[in-house]
Amino acid sequence: MVLTAIPVGFVAGLFGIGGGLITVPFLYYIFGTLDIDQQYVMHLAVGTSFSIIIPTSIVSVLTHHKFKAVDFNIVKRYGVFVVSGVIIGTIFAASLKTKALVLFFSLIILLLSIYLLLIKEKESNLIIEMKLYLRIMLGFIVGFISAPMGIGGAIMNVPILKFFGYSINKAIGSAAAIGFLIALFGATGFLVSGSYLKSNLPLSIGFLNIPAFLIFIPITTLMARIGAKTVHNLDKNKISKLFGIFLLIIAIKFFYEYLKL
Repeated sequence: MVLTAIPVGFVAGLFGIGGGLITVPFLYYIFGTLDIDQQYVMHLAVGTSFSIIIPTSIVSVLTHHKFKAVDFNIVKRYGVFVVSGVIIGTIFAASLKTKALVLFFSLIILLLSIYLLLIKEKESNLIIEMKLYLRIMLGFIVGFISAPMGIGGAIMNVPILKFFGYSINKAIGSAAAIGFLIALFGATGFLVSGSYLKSNLPLSIGFLNIPAFLIFIPITTLMARIGAKTVHNLDKNKISKLFGIFLLIIAIKFFYEYLKL
């Protein structure tokens, strides 16, 4: 857990993501080796991931805010629809068949990675107004997909905000703030659903594992601060390309997981 927490925190700050894409697989493996009811191992990994993202994203957002890289206006106007998707997605996750969702997720991330690898960062970014129907549709989809996967949603929100004219730095900072909302409602949902299902997992509240949370938090919050500071010292075009490569790796990984299902 300690070794996992270091890259999770750094990448969370660097790209504005919650780190769930790294945390969930590792926690799934760790919990799977322990004496835990196998039908709830994935639920525990996802719920615990969300709880870890909450303080990690707060540190990330505060650091990005110092560099004036968080647009709280879009966080409020778009984030409310993301939260609605998270709530529905969390309820749905209790009995979710994941194979089709994993394939859909892989294809979307692949397209987003290609988009980021091909575009060039503009010298001056002209922000396009995101219409209400797009905020509702995109927000719900991002939230709904994020919930069963224990992620902060930035791997989708950064390219979306980039498409609407945000600079890569501001897209990352704003996505980190939206990720906080996703994690807060996601963690609450998994805590409640775990309690409702009477999962009674060791050293856990609902689907939130307390030892994992306590081990991850000091490390991820420290590394998130370092990652968030690092991104503002990098060339903007390089950040877009790095994020694109990161998404490409994730897309390949999830497609591989789909083939194994």
